[in-house]
Amino acid sequence: MAIEKEGTFEVNGHSLYTKSWLPSGATKAKLIFFHGFSDHLGRYEAFFSTLAARGIAVYGLDQRGWGRSVKKPADRGLTGPTSQVLADMAAFIAPHLPSSPGDPPVFVMGHSMGGGQVLTLACHPDYQESVVRRVRGWLLEAPFISFSPEEQPSAVKVFAGRLAARLMPHFQLKHEIMPEHLSRDPAVREDLARDELMHNTGTLEGLAGLLDRTAALARGEVRPQPGGALRSLWIGHGTEDKTTWFPASRKWFDECATEIKDREFKTYEGWYHTLHSDGPDSEQFFKDVGDWILARCEDEQPEAKL
Repeated sequence: MAIEKEGTFEVNGHSLYTKSWLPSGATKAKLIFFHGFSDHLGRYEAFFSTLAARGIAVYGLDQRGWGRSVKKPADRGLTGPTSQVLADMAAFIAPHLPSSPGDPPVFVMGHSMGGGQVLTLACHPDYQESVVRRVRGWLLEAPFISFSPEEQPSAVKVFAGRLAARLMPHFQLKHEIMPEHLSRDPAVREDLARDELMHNTGTLEGLAGLLDRTAALARGEVRPQPGGALRSLWIGHGTEDKTTWFPASRKWFDECATEIKDREFKTYEGWYHTLHSDGPDSEQFFKDVGDWILARCEDEQPEAKL
């Protein structure tokens, strides 16, 4: 049984909604989680409760511009540039990092857009010593490394959007993500369509930053820094994901993660984008993530799984 707590996180004058799922017994590990585009923590309830029941405390926040951190319509999609996104993430992770040898190990995970953000942070040279080296493992759920063919915008639209972002950074633009592209479960699709917190609105500045991060990942320009600060990496992706592209995740893993000894790529055959809510099979995803985290609480030198 999980103990749920709501709160706020203050960063640079902004108050962001937070929620944690804590074990009723001993805490074996901590997981810091970052959600995806037009997403919020409320969509991960079953996943986080299951992890907490296994002794993994989960801490998350609705990022700037999303979910319950939106106080007024003008806040929607107002994420700021990539530098702000990464600074927010690092600031939220920092208080949870171990301060003594007996503290539970910390893991960081992101889904979709959040997965791309987490990977960018884990590979960023400015955060290697302050954050990356102190995190035991990094997990990515269907990370946004490239659009799926179904969601790929035209080159003209991308160019025009980046140009406009320089002139009108806070201009809001809708980017609809079809519920039928996210989950195989009809009940989840209906719930997604009704979810008023999922506003599908970005700002030109935020969308441009998202596109730039994704392009850098897809080109292989973002990869682990020399020195081994990024110790462990797990990527899970569904082969029928219609939002982010499975082949791009696999390609990045095969070409850019070779220096990470402890790495695993988990293929979910036939699954869609929200592995945490893709029908009854999602319980297997819960188990895979929990098993991977708990194994690293016991074993500091696991072997790679290719």
